Amino acid sequence: MGNREDLLAGAKRCLVEKGYVRTTARDVASASGVSLAAIGYHFKSKEALLNEALFEVMREWGEELAATLSATLPGGAAPGADRLERFAVVWDRVLESFARLRPLWVTQLELLGQVEHLPEVRDQLAAANREAQEGLAELFEGGEPGADPERSRLTGALYQALLTGFLSQWLLDPERALSGREVAAALRLVTA
Repeated sequence: MGNREDLLAGAKRCLVEKGYVRTTARDVASASGVSLAAIGYHFKSKEALLNEALFEVMREWGEELAATLSATLPGGAAPGADRLERFAVVWDRVLESFARLRPLWVTQLELLGQVEHLPEVRDQLAAANREAQEGLAELFEGGEPGADPERSRLTGALYQALLTGFLSQWLLDPERALSGREVAAALRLVTA
């Protein structure tokens, strides 16, 4: 790898270990084994480097999460399973990702509190959020991509809101996190 790639790799490690706000230029230089001056040469600023690393990490994380979630469905939900049974199976995989990808989830929530000061990050997170909503609608609903755009928009936004809310609860108290079956039971209660 060259200095630029080393810097990106070091910045990714720092994002996972320290988060966005607490990572310094010295941290990245140390993690990458590259001089501090190389950050300015290749990226112009620490923020530009962290943003690029963040966008790469989010893309990689999104691909991994989508692959993990979609790979578990065929054998997880019984043939002819109703929507809430399917939801329960998918939700359990989401909970597993909370534990496995905890540093990335934490970094994403950390950035939500910073979007007022980081407009380029806000734009990127908003675009990623729209993509995530489409993917979540497809995953949870089990339909064809783009078959009903309005339905996908509405259900995807709901699933994204549930995911973000439950993630916050899980980070605070993982022992009391609701399983997929419990969330499905709660949805039955509120929609009855």
